[in-house]
Amino acid sequence: MRRESKRPPKPQKVCVTCGRPFEWRKKWEKVWDEVKYCSKACRAKGPKEGGP
Repeated sequence: MRRESKRPPKPQKVCVTCGRPFEWRKKWEKVWDEVKYCSKACRAKGPKEGGP
């Protein structure tokens, strides 16, 4: 049987490069509003190029 967690769910964002969702991390606590990328690799690639 699964135990229920009493913690509220962590906030999520969507990576602007790959489009995958990622969760809040303790190391981003003070800069969460500025975080755009899920990883260093996505940051190096930069945002996706425009649409149609």
